Amino acid sequence: MSDKPATSWKATVLTLFPAMFPGALGMSLLGKALDKELWSLEVRDIRGHGLGKHRTVDDTPAGGGPGMVMRADVAAAAIDAVERVGRPLIYLTPRGVPLTQARVKALAEGPGAVLLCGRFEGLDERVIAARNVEEVSIGDFVLAGGEIAAQALIEATVRLLPGVLGDAASPAEESFSVGLLEYPQFTRPQSFEGRDIPQVLTNGNHREITKWRHAEAERLTRVRRPDLWTLYEKDKG
Repeated sequence: MSDKPATSWKATVLTLFPAMFPGALGMSLLGKALDKELWSLEVRDIRGHGLGKHRTVDDTPAGGGPGMVMRADVAAAAIDAVERVGRPLIYLTPRGVPLTQARVKALAEGPGAVLLCGRFEGLDERVIAARNVEEVSIGDFVLAGGEIAAQALIEATVRLLPGVLGDAASPAEESFSVGLLEYPQFTRPQSFEGRDIPQVLTNGNHREITKWRHAEAERLTRVRRPDLWTLYEKDKG
């Protein structure tokens, strides 16, 4: 009988390029957690549901235009072959709702996720509506496909699972966890090319250190992310 802990969080990835996984997800702390079965990864090839001798998965856009579009019937067959058991079905696309730390935290608290990686010019809109697909974007830019985006979402989520990170306090102090960017970090040597570690971080006064870090987090957020700063100010008020 195995003494390994039961896996609770499961990612299922639907992709045309299964060889891209686990990729970065198999490295470092996430890879160790995968080996320890603190989470699990299932990768399924969409082309297994392709049509005809050549396993066709796409067709030309209705109304004309460049590129190809993934067929609704093929995507639906791949989706329906997965046992979701309460897991959200997420399609990685630039037009999706921006991924936030709050959404990542919610995903980490659930049973897992089913991630659909698009290619070509996108996915037939009818299957998005028919299968209640959640559209998610990792940023205002375009990738060749959804695989890298899926890995980013999985990494962001898995690192929040119990036992994955060594320091349980770390996630609570990172960027976005309290609506602010993370404060600057320093380590040895004390002096580097004429730049010293701020004295407040070396005096041993933890109250002053906490105050400085919070002030720096506010400063960086105000300068670099005025959108986040506006929300933070609103929440404080």
